[in-house]
Amino acid sequence: MLFKDRMHAGEELAKKLLKYKSKDVIVLGIPRGGVPIGYRIAKALDAPLDVIIPRKLPVPWSPEVGFGAVTSTGEVTLNPEIAGELRLTDREIKEIAGKVVHEINRRMKAYRGNKPLPDLKGKTVIIADDGLATGYTMIAAVESAKKQGAKKVIAAAPVSPLAAAEDVRKHADELVTIWEKPTYNFAVASFYNDFHDMRDEEVTDLLKEFFVKNRRD
Repeated sequence: MLFKDRMHAGEELAKKLLKYKSKDVIVLGIPRGGVPIGYRIAKALDAPLDVIIPRKLPVPWSPEVGFGAVTSTGEVTLNPEIAGELRLTDREIKEIAGKVVHEINRRMKAYRGNKPLPDLKGKTVIIADDGLATGYTMIAAVESAKKQGAKKVIAAAPVSPLAAAEDVRKHADELVTIWEKPTYNFAVASFYNDFHDMRDEEVTDLLKEFFVKNRRD
């Protein structure tokens, strides 16, 4: 195990991101586990914190397996190897994505209320998660930030399998990690002493002080 918990991992990852400390940086955490990572990074960089919510597209008959990811705006990023094997039609993919977007919107409402989405135009965006698995939720988040006009998009995750890291680097301007491991038996949880399933309330509590600070500023 490398980390006590997600906060500890965020503190360690933030040390590798200090070069990005400036007024034009915003940190986006991928809920739920990426928010405490982003919290520590935003603290270290004195940057605002918000969320971006891509979610995996589940294989219908094996929902724990994902064949890609979708963002709140409906932008779909497919894992070409898995998606090709499934032979799903465009209509089937669209239906699956629609159900996932519904859950994304529920989470957006729970975490952000009616707060306007952050303006990413011309900014350096750091997207944080607690670890990569296939990398496709991170890729979806990166591509979404680019489409929203981000000047530079940095993917940040404490741990990653080597293959996922290589895939993410094809999309992000930079990927910052602490540990990359070339193995098929990769479990993000194995790097943490405390890797509990976070509740929505934990996410909103972490976001609250940044939202209040931004309104005051």
